[in-house]
Amino acid sequence: MSAFKRRATAKQPPLLAGTRTSPGSTATIITSTGIPSLDDILGGGLPLSCSLMVLAPDAHSAYGELVVKYFAAQGLACGQRVCVVDPRAESFLGECMWTPGNYTTGMPALSGDRVAPSNSATADDEEDERASDHDTKIKIAWRYEQMKQFQTTVSSSSQSSDEYCRTFDLTCRMPEAVIASARADGRLLDVNPEDLSSNPRRSFCKSVIQNLSDTLAQRDSENQPLATRICIPALGSYEWGDLSPQDICHFLHTLRALLRRHPRVCAAICMPPHLCQEAFGGPGWVQKLGWLTDASVTLAAFSSDPSLTAMFSSHHGLVHIHTLPAPHTLLPPSDKFSTLRGLTSSGENNLAFKCMRKRLIFETLHLDVEGGVGERRTTPSASAIALEAGVNDHDHVSDSSKTGSASVAAVQVQLEQTQITTPPREDAPTVTEMTGSSSFKKAKVKKKVAFASERPDLYDF
Repeated sequence: MSAFKRRATAKQPPLLAGTRTSPGSTATIITSTGIPSLDDILGGGLPLSCSLMVLAPDAHSAYGELVVKYFAAQGLACGQRVCVVDPRAESFLGECMWTPGNYTTGMPALSGDRVAPSNSATADDEEDERASDHDTKIKIAWRYEQMKQFQTTVSSSSQSSDEYCRTFDLTCRMPEAVIASARADGRLLDVNPEDLSSNPRRSFCKSVIQNLSDTLAQRDSENQPLATRICIPALGSYEWGDLSPQDICHFLHTLRALLRRHPRVCAAICMPPHLCQEAFGGPGWVQKLGWLTDASVTLAAFSSDPSLTAMFSSHHGLVHIHTLPAPHTLLPPSDKFSTLRGLTSSGENNLAFKCMRKRLIFETLHLDVEGGVGERRTTPSASAIALEAGVNDHDHVSDSSKTGSASVAAVQVQLEQTQITTPPREDAPTVTEMTGSSSFKKAKVKKKVAFASERPDLYDF
C-alpha cells in the first residue's frame, strides 16, 4: 500500500447569510455594517464575535445612533437575527432606513433575494451626485478634462446587487411588514432594561448581560444557525439607571467575553453624547473605551465649532479611529486592505464624513482650492495701477484735474537746483561788466519722485 496520499482541500462549511471571509485571514468571518465606506475602514467589515463602539460627543447631532440604525437595517435586509437592547425598540426600528427597491412593495428582502434599486431611485441618486459635484467643480485646462476624477471614497455600485451590503436610502423608512415578518420568524428580539430591574441588588448591566446570555444560548441550539447582531443605541441613558464609569467598563468587558463565547454574534454600541467625553470618565476615558471594544470610532461633528464648518463646508465632521478589529491576526487587516486610510501607498489619510440627503459617506479629507472652489478673481494693487499709467503716458507733471477721479495714486516729479556762491576776486569783472551772466550755477539735475496713495499697497482677492 502506497504511503502517498493525494492532497485535497478541506471542505469548509457554507457561510452564513450576509457574511463573507475576511481578506486578511480565512479564519475570520466578517459582516457588513450597511455603510460601504465604513466597511473599508474596518478592513472589509465587522468580524463576528467582535464589537463596534461609535462615539458621537456632539449633543446637537445623532450620527452615532445613525450608524447603529444602518447596522440593524443591514441585518434585517440580509436575513440575519437582530437583537435590540433598548426600551423603545419598535420606534428605533421604525426610524431605520430601508432599500428604495422594496419600499413601495413593503415586502422584506430576505437573504436569497437579489434586490436592485429601481430606475427612479437610481436616477435620483445620479441627480444628487451631479448637484453635489456642481459646487466643487473648478475650471481646468481642456487637456485634463478627460482624466480620471479623483475619488475620495469607495464606490458602492459593485455592492448594490450583493446581499453582503445593501444600498439604503435615508428618505425611505423600514416598512412595518418587514418588522412584523422578522418578529414572527424569530429574527427580531428586543431586551428592555427597564423590565429587568425586579431585583434591586442586581444592576441593570448585569441583568442585560444575563438576558443576552440566555437568549444566545437558546438560539445556538437551533438547526438553522443565523448570524446575530446586538444593537445598543443608547448605552447609559436614563433608562439604564445611574451608571458610573466603572459600571460601563464592566459591562463592555463582560459583553466582549460573551461575544467570544458565541462566534456567530457581533455588536454595535452607541452612548449618549455626555458619556462620550473625557469629562465623564476622566483623562483617558475615550482610550479606555477603545481598549474594551474591538473597534472604536469617534464621529466629531462640526456643528459645535462654526469656524470648522466654514473651513470644511463640504463635510459634517471628522473621523477619529481609536481601535480596529484584529481577532485572528497581529495587525488589523485594515492596515493593508483599507483604501480610505491609504497606509499601503503613503501615510495615513485624514478621514471625514458627510450626511447627504440619501446616505452617509465616510471619505478622505482634503483642503479646498485656495481662495474658494469658484473662479478666482485677482485685482492689482493701487501702486501697480499708477506705475502702469505713468509708463504708458510718460507724463510726469501732476495734474489734479486729471488724476483726481481717474486714479487713486499720483506721481510728482520735481527738479532740484542748488545755489552755489563763489567768493569775489580782485581781477574778476564786476556784475555790470558781465552781460548775460548769472550768479547761480546750474548743478547736476536730481530727480525727486514722490508717491501719494489714498490706501495701502495691498492686493484685493
